[in-house]
Formats: sequence, C-alpha cells, structure tokens
Amino acid sequence: MKEKLIDQLDLGAYIERFEGLLARAKPLYIEGDRQLHFRFIRALEEVDFKAPPKVRNLDELWMRLSKQGTLGLDDIFEIVKIVRYFLYLQGLKIENLLGEWLSQIVIPEEIREISKMFDEKGRLEDHVDERLASLKAAQKQNREAIRQTLSRMLGSSKIGPYLVDRQIHYINDEEALLVRGGFNHVMRATVIGRTSAGFFYVIPESIAKLKEKEAGIVSRLEEVYAEVARRLSVTLQGWLKFLKFLDAAFDRFDHYQARMQMARLENLAFVLPKKSDAIKLADFAHPALSHPRPVTIDFSKKVLMITGVNAGGKTMLLKSILAAAWLAKYLLPMRCDERRTEIGSFKEILAIIEDPQNVKNDISTFAGRMRQFSRLFGKNQLLVGVDEIELGTDSDEAASLFKVMIEELIRRDIKIVITTHHKRLAAMMAGDGRVELVAAVYDEERQAPTYTFLQGIIGKSYAFETAERYGVPRNIVQKARIEYGEDKERLNELIERSSTLEKELRQKKEALEKEIEALERERARYKELNDTMEAKLLEKKRELEAIYEQATKEARLALKQKDERAIHRQLNRAHKTVQKAKVEAPRRLESFKVGDTVKYRKNRGTIVALKTKEATIEIDGMKLRVPLSELKRSGNPPKAPKKRKVEVKLQRESATASVKLDLHGLRAEEAVERLDKFLSDALLAGFDEVLVYHGIGTGKLAYAVRQFLKEHPSVKSFSDAPQHMGGFGATLVTL
Repeated sequence: MKEKLIDQLDLGAYIERFEGLLARAKPLYIEGDRQLHFRFIRALEEVDFKAPPKVRNLDELWMRLSKQGTLGLDDIFEIVKIVRYFLYLQGLKIENLLGEWLSQIVIPEEIREISKMFDEKGRLEDHVDERLASLKAAQKQNREAIRQTLSRMLGSSKIGPYLVDRQIHYINDEEALLVRGGFNHVMRATVIGRTSAGFFYVIPESIAKLKEKEAGIVSRLEEVYAEVARRLSVTLQGWLKFLKFLDAAFDRFDHYQARMQMARLENLAFVLPKKSDAIKLADFAHPALSHPRPVTIDFSKKVLMITGVNAGGKTMLLKSILAAAWLAKYLLPMRCDERRTEIGSFKEILAIIEDPQNVKNDISTFAGRMRQFSRLFGKNQLLVGVDEIELGTDSDEAASLFKVMIEELIRRDIKIVITTHHKRLAAMMAGDGRVELVAAVYDEERQAPTYTFLQGIIGKSYAFETAERYGVPRNIVQKARIEYGEDKERLNELIERSSTLEKELRQKKEALEKEIEALERERARYKELNDTMEAKLLEKKRELEAIYEQATKEARLALKQKDERAIHRQLNRAHKTVQKAKVEAPRRLESFKVGDTVKYRKNRGTIVALKTKEATIEIDGMKLRVPLSELKRSGNPPKAPKKRKVEVKLQRESATASVKLDLHGLRAEEAVERLDKFLSDALLAGFDEVLVYHGIGTGKLAYAVRQFLKEHPSVKSFSDAPQHMGGFGATLVTL
C-alpha cells in the first residue's frame, strides 16, 4: 500500500535518493515518539559527521549466535563496523540531546578489543595470533618464488618461440603463461584454460611444487582463522543482548543521519506534524518537479475542492498537499518555508487518482470509484485525495451523490482534497462552511494557465482554449463553441457568481454573529457590574441610616442637657457623626475595550486585557492589574517607553508607596485586593523588591497570597523571607 501511494504521488525518485543515503535497507517509518525523533534530527543539524558504513542486515547472525553457532570473520567484521561507528560518534563529543543519548551507550571492553583485531578492509591483524605473522611471511616468500620462476621461463630462449606474450596471467587466481600449441615439446605443464584464438593457459610443472606448498600455507591460515572465529563467537554470544541493542541503535541513528544528509544535499526543511488536521503550505515544492512553482495554500477546512482550467496544475496541487502530509508523517525533509508551514497528523493517507477500470476484474470506471469510496466509510482520521471525482458517470446524478457522500465522510472526521470540473457539485458544496473552494487561474491574454490558484471561487475549465492550445484545429473549436451556445456559458457564469455571493454572505453572517456574541458578553458584563453597584448602594444606604440614627440620638441627648456648654458639646458630636455620611457621588460607569488609552492615577497607559471588574494595563512597558472603577478615559496615547536603566534603593520611601505590606488579620479576599493595589503602587514607584507580611496561622492567607503572586504578570519570582525579615510568615517578592 505504501509503495503504491509513493508511485501515485510521484515520490519514487525522491525515495530512491533517500534510500541511497541509508547504511542498509529498512522501513521508512521510525518507531517510537515522533516528537523525540524530530528533536534528535534537529540536534544533528549542529554536527559535522561522516556517513556510516554500508552494513548488511544482521538478524541471521543474531539467530546463529543465540544457537551457539560460529560466525565467519566477515560476519564478525559487520558487527565491528557498527561498533567502530559508535566509537567514532562518541569521539565527536557532541554537546546536545544527541550527545547525551550517545554517552549512555557504554561499549564493553571485550567488544572494543574485538573491534581492534581487524584492519579497515576487514582482514585480521597479525597480533591476534602469533602464527599469523609467520604464515603470512611464508606465503609472501612462496609467491615471490613462483613469480621469479615464471619470470625466468618468460626469458628462456627455449620456451620463447611458444609464448604468445611475455606476461604472467591470472586465471581463477592461478598464475599462468599463455602459449601456442606444441609447447609440450619444450616443457611440461598443466592446461587450465583456452582462448578463442586456440592458445592455452598453462601452469608449468616447475612451479607445481611451489603451488602445493602455498596450498598448505593457505590451509594452515584457514585453520587459524577458524580458531579465532570460534573464540570471538563465544565472546559475542555473551554480549548478544547488548549487540542487538547496539544494532537497533545503529538503525535509529541511520534514520536520523539519512534524513539530515538529504536535507543538506537538497536544501530541504523538516516539518513536525501537529495534533490537528489543518494543512497550511507555504512555498512548498513537489520533489518530482525540476522547476516547480511553489505552492502556498491554507487547507484548514475539511474539504478542499479544486476547480478550473484543464492542465492548470489541479492534480499536481492535490499531489503536493498529500505528498507534504506524507513526508511530514515520516519526518522526511521537504522544500518549503518551515516557519509558515503547518501540517496536521493523520492515521492514514490515501489517493484515489488512477482510473480503476480493469478488464481482468470486469469493472467499470464508475463502479471502481464506488468500490474505492465504500472502503472509506469504515475509517476515520484520514487524509484522502480524489482526482476528477466526476469520472465515469452522469454529472447531475453524480453531483447529488457525491455531495451526500462527502458530507458523510466529513462526519467521520475524514479530510478530503478533490479536483473536479463539476460546477454543479462545486456550487452545491459552496454554501457549506466546512468546504474551501480553490480555482486554477488562467491567463486569458496569453491564453495559457498560470499554475497558480485563487481561494474562494469556482474556476472555469477553459476546455475550448485548452483544446486549441494542444493542436485541435481552430475551426473545429469554433463550431464547438456555437454548439455549446451562449445560454450555457451565461448559466455557468451565474453559477460561479452565485457561489461567490453565497460565500460572501456566509462570511458577513459569521462576522455579524461574532459582533452579536461580543455585544452579549459586554451586556452580561454591564449587568454584573450594575448588580454589584446595586448591592453596594444598598449597603451604603443601611450605613447612612445607622449614622443618621446615631446622630439623632446624640441630638436628643443634647436637648436633655441643662448646661449650655454640655448642649453645644453634644451637638458638635452629632454634627461630626453626620459628616461621616457625606459620600462622593457615584461615578458614571464607562465602557472600555482592549486598546483604549486610559489614565490610572497620575499615569497614562493602554488596556491590553479586560475582565468583569478589572483590567490589565501597560504603562511604560510594565503591566498592571487595576480595578475598572479607578480608570479614566484619556484622549492622548501614552508616550513610547524609553529605554532606561532603573536603579532602586530599598531605603527610599515615598509618601504614596512602601516596600512593606502587612496583611495580618485580613480575610483572603481583602488581602488579595490590598496586595494588588500595593504591587501596582510599588511598580509605579520603581521598586524591584518588596516584602509582604501574612503570618503563618492556618496557612490560608499565605496560600491566597502566593496563588495571586503566581498569576500576577509583573511578578518575576517570590520566596520565603530570610529569618530576620519574617521567615515563613513573610514573602519576598521580586518585580
């Protein structure tokens, strides 16, 4: 299935180039945490490394070792290549996530020693066995004797007339002379081959004994090699679990390095799939195109319906979207702007592209398409691409059928890319907010497609123009235009215009709904504020009634006094009681929104966030949370904050701010309200460190204070105060 999709999306050449960078063949998918693999690949960007050696699959070797079998030296060298590569990587001293992973792989000393027993070509070093050096020296001496004997024979005047040339030939790894017929008159030799011209390759009898001697040396060497192989196999059997682990780690790194090499060689980027189904491509180029026009498209909705000019790139856009999603799924690099590209996660990616008609299974085009669609209804979280959805049946019937099928697939959480010439289908789906329309753009002046796309409209197919562009005689195209008629042309234009108008109306409706929602929120906020004010007014009314009742009592007491001075004293006391009842007139409730310029005490700032009873304002780069009741509207915008270095001395005290706040005896709500005002004053005063006393007690007040500090935007950190400043009963706050 995967190989079929690769062919359908024209990714075969790309995958072939990628697989050439792997040390050995393996599945493309990396098992495990995709986010962690992505971080390892990005960590490799910082490293200059050489590619790993080509290594064959070692599963058969592990099976033999598990059964106490003996490996050949060439088998052992395959293991040695992996060990040496990890030792090389560890020697790079990589200082990032990848380096941490490599440092956790500890190669046992016995395995390290085995890796030192071979040279770069896999031949056993002489120091491994003391017999090797003497046997190799004897073999070299014997070969030199054979060479000298043959050289003397080539220079012999007796044999000379029978020699075809004066060279030593190697036939099946045997030294031989090339001679003419009749050579047996001058020398004894064994024929080991014959040329098409009738000449003979022969081994003179004079070197036969030397050959027998060499065979004996080789036999003894093979015995030594076999002994070493048995000894090393026993050692490897003891480390079988570690070797399997190392083999799996090699495969994992091989995945990483091949992807990074591919990205470096072709200037590609990596995109990590997100936990959504949105696809937003920015300057994506399909790997199969040599001179691609980059694709930028927003496919956030459930369906993308591509219409427009024939041969205008509709199918390639479909393949580009599916290819980008597939490459991201397998963490393979692609050509795009990775900062603006966003690709979701999908369980499976399917392409319904080719004509399913097949003589062998006796199935029609439309029937084959229906069979392909029927398989989708049992799945979910898929990304599906359907090319020429109307293929093989009546367009009017198909439009209604496909509309219902597409709606059902959307319900099953399936994301679909469609190319079509069905204006009826496109018009029927245009009113669905889950469907995005895209049209291939045609340049009418040049009479050629531009291979660009415009979102939000239904495209015209330009069938007549395309036919003429590809060689159909103009007079035939003209007759076809007449047959088609102006009425149908106008009908198509009306369909296109109606879908555009429908989309505009839908967008206006969505905008109005958002405005209504915002107004409803504002109305609810005002209702809550008014309810709060009514409660405060009732409380104030009761307070006034109590004050006036007290003043009346004191006035009555004054009237009972006989002494004039005592009367005056009692009346003054009643007057002072009445003075307490004087309150400021309630301020008019103002409406604020984010971005408004406001005044808070003597400072001017901008609202950056709003809640029911409070706002977050920004003053000279500092963010403060303040009650709405203390804000006034200001017509002038705040001055741009100057870059200045603020030096604060804790000894400095101001008439309106202090570096200490005592919350002892307050309820949690009162304490938080007073702490909020205290921090705002401290920030305006320029303090960078303040002390809050809350005591130990039950711990409720301390908990409320610290929860508030965690959420305050201007608090950098806080901790228990030093012992001499209050210890656990106080908190030191850094602003």
